[in-house]
Amino acid sequence: MQTVIVTGGAGFIGSALIRHLIAHDTCRIVNVDCLTYAGHTATLKDIDQDPRYCLEQVDIRDRSALDRLFSTHQPDVVVHLAAESHVDRSIDGPAVFIDTNIVGVFNLLEAARSWYEGLEGEARERFRFHHVSTDEVFGDLALDAAPFSETSPYAPSSPYAASKASADHLVRAWQRTYDLPTLITNCSNNYGPWHFPEKLIPLVILNALQGRDIPVYGEGHQIRDWLYVEDHARALHLVMTQGKIGTNYNIGGHEERRNIDVVTTICDVLERLDVPHPAGVSRFHDLITHVTDRPGHDRRYAIDASHIERELGWRPQESFESGIEKTVQWFLAHGDWCHGVEVEQTRERQGLRVTA
Repeated sequence: MQTVIVTGGAGFIGSALIRHLIAHDTCRIVNVDCLTYAGHTATLKDIDQDPRYCLEQVDIRDRSALDRLFSTHQPDVVVHLAAESHVDRSIDGPAVFIDTNIVGVFNLLEAARSWYEGLEGEARERFRFHHVSTDEVFGDLALDAAPFSETSPYAPSSPYAASKASADHLVRAWQRTYDLPTLITNCSNNYGPWHFPEKLIPLVILNALQGRDIPVYGEGHQIRDWLYVEDHARALHLVMTQGKIGTNYNIGGHEERRNIDVVTTICDVLERLDVPHPAGVSRFHDLITHVTDRPGHDRRYAIDASHIERELGWRPQESFESGIEKTVQWFLAHGDWCHGVEVEQTRERQGLRVTA
């Protein structure tokens, strides 16, 4: 039985991957997560008693703890998802993004390299280090430009994107210089169950249900490619098991939408489901409020996922329409979890400052 370390496994994408692996693989899974504000063990409550699963509360910035993990659990695969990920937070306080997304990745790479160099035979052949990144490393995409490919140049705009771009370069360097067997995936915007409420789609759903203003940055004409998180988990599983070492794979949903259209679609779904309006609200759409845009806000991201489709046979199964309805239904059914994580986060608008 192979052992897979998943860093950031209590987060949104990491927990989706772990749930997928438990259901569709025979591997043993070690969830390495320091349980920051965005990491919650509730995301894995359905499998936390499975004998193939364990949680290690470890910060990837702690090199000695990482060395202990590798020695104790003897992984065959590392899938690295642990990261600070909210652009607005990176604008207000970039230091933790540098510490976690760059220094933490360096520590993890060095721990993996030390472990890998001691392996022999089949164990050495099996080992993989899969780094999960974002389309934001490519920066702003012109409205009439072709979607990002695996060879698109890096041009990150935010501190978050710059930290992830730096991590990507480190992973490539460790593969080229030290022959560490690495893979990199860059995904488009994820959405779905267990999504932390600071992000656009869950924020819109929860604000609408509570009768709060639904903030839309600027005119809301920014375009994103949307990927249902369970489709992403399937793609990650394919890459970690069948991907070619030293290769990048872009993962996207083929679902470009303007932010304002995402917001109005969610309001439409709530109306169609006949969700009761909060007091004083006659239509969910009336809560939409345009606010000052954040600094350096990229106009468009779009992913060309043809490489992974050709090489590994992956395609998204959810359309945006089917995925957003499932997402709304999930949030309607999980009010207790939503309330629990909401009380831990600020409702204050972030991403307006340009200095730390």
